[in-house]
Amino acid sequence: MKLFDSHCHIDDKAYSNDISEVIDRACQEGVRGMMIVGVDVQTSLKAIELAQNKITQDHTNQEVQGHPIIITSVGIHPHDAKNCSIKTLETLKNMAKDHTCVKAWGEIGLDFNRMFSPQKDQETCFLSQLNLAGDLDLPLIFHERDSKGRFYEILKSEGPPARKGVVHCFSGTRKEMFNYLDLGYHIGITGILTLQKRGEYLRGIAPLIPEDRLLIETDAPYLTPAPQKNKFRRNEPAFVKSVLVKLAQIKEVDPETLSQTIFENTLKFYNLPL
Repeated sequence: MKLFDSHCHIDDKAYSNDISEVIDRACQEGVRGMMIVGVDVQTSLKAIELAQNKITQDHTNQEVQGHPIIITSVGIHPHDAKNCSIKTLETLKNMAKDHTCVKAWGEIGLDFNRMFSPQKDQETCFLSQLNLAGDLDLPLIFHERDSKGRFYEILKSEGPPARKGVVHCFSGTRKEMFNYLDLGYHIGITGILTLQKRGEYLRGIAPLIPEDRLLIETDAPYLTPAPQKNKFRRNEPAFVKSVLVKLAQIKEVDPETLSQTIFENTLKFYNLPL
């Protein structure tokens, strides 16, 4: 079984003491790729550092050959949009241009749930990053929470119809899902799918997503799936296998076949060689 954790945050301090073991466990579970997602300048830099260290190790230590590909993104999360200056955006743009491990722009979007940044700042930052990603021809990693349709309005009215993007950690309505699919976007499925109560609605609509638009992710260290949730508080890329197994179960398809399809989807999405 080949797996690709298309969205994780293993740059988080929760992994400071055992990052090598985390990558080892992912490899043992069939994870062949990880996308470490940036949410500001510091996390984007840390993600790049982790990816570069992994590349250096692979060239100097035969024992780690075969470990997962590690790629990264750069971006400003809507929570931090109030700090989204021209200088910050220029810094991120240069990081994306200077480092080959940067394969996407994100995590960007709108979050009107906690409102850590004002709506105006979020929308301005979002639009600026859409334009930058377009200039660099990078796929986009989207975050949306409680935007009451505003996120979709912006995506529908701004930018080229051929823009490539994934709505990460999707947990919206059937209508929202089809709106994103109609715009040509991918849908990212997390461990929410495996949770008995919280994932019930998602399990009802996930089988309607075309298989060539599916990505799976952990969002680690958050959203630990079942059954690991009963034992571990911290999520990690190895647990993406539980997302895949549950998805195959509700779609009533062979998990090996589905894992290969989603693995190839992820390679194509991030413009990696098949």
